[in-house]
Amino acid sequence: MAENLYTQPMLKENSLKDKVILITGGGTGLGKSMGTHFSELGADLIITSRKMDVLEKTAKEISEKTGNKVLPVMCDVRDYSQVENLLQASIKNFDKVDALLNNAAGNFISPTERLSNRAFDIIVEIVLKGTYNCTLAFGKNWIDQKQKATILNIVTTYAWTGSAYVVPSACAKAGVLALTRSLAVEWAKYGIRSNAIAPGPFPTKGAWERLFPEEMRALFDIKKKVPLGRVGEHQELSNLAAYLISDFSSFMNGEVVTIDGGEWLKGAGEFNMFENLTPEMWDQVEKIVKNIKGS
Repeated sequence: MAENLYTQPMLKENSLKDKVILITGGGTGLGKSMGTHFSELGADLIITSRKMDVLEKTAKEISEKTGNKVLPVMCDVRDYSQVENLLQASIKNFDKVDALLNNAAGNFISPTERLSNRAFDIIVEIVLKGTYNCTLAFGKNWIDQKQKATILNIVTTYAWTGSAYVVPSACAKAGVLALTRSLAVEWAKYGIRSNAIAPGPFPTKGAWERLFPEEMRALFDIKKKVPLGRVGEHQELSNLAAYLISDFSSFMNGEVVTIDGGEWLKGAGEFNMFENLTPEMWDQVEKIVKNIKGS
């Protein structure tokens, strides 16, 4: 049986050749998957997080696979001085950075009243402060150097709806969404595009296990929340991210692309739970409706 198309690359070979892309949270999970694909398409990478051993392992793995350069740089994106050092290390090694992928994140699933103010701070600082720290540092450099560039932010569908039990993340991601759209207008005159992706369920070993421990997964089948009946493949997200960073998307600016199999729409619809009705139950509904019409 032929492999599903959604596990295959979308863009042609060397679509990102000569580009230098920085990925925060690039050592593991979705950041690693996206970075690997960017490298496969010809890009050089800078990957950053707070764990140098993880970064070095990932950099070696990607570089050996693709033959392209991958620079690991330890950085806590919550600290602006470290972000400035990250910028200088990037320029020193590659002379430029063409794209910034703000992917670093954190989350707690918890009733809000159980959270300490520090727990709230941790999430907002990583997600929102980390994103604007990197965006500001690299953006100022691009403007000063008169260099065209691309910003791609990872948000969530609940950035615009909110969500119970992940309130710090919802607040922070809403801020990133506002930042994305605001700078799309303000910085376009400098040739800097700003877009975002709102992913649905794309399982990763670390984050997925923290957010959905095995005993919880037995209670909540995430696939049932998705109209397409499955979770996402990392390649699907990587294809979309590569497109939005590539020159093929040069007229896209200020856009947030949802890739979730219809999950958030299913949750938003008032009567979407009716999908559980059997044909016999629908017969009953139809009879009731006809009786109402006839009265």
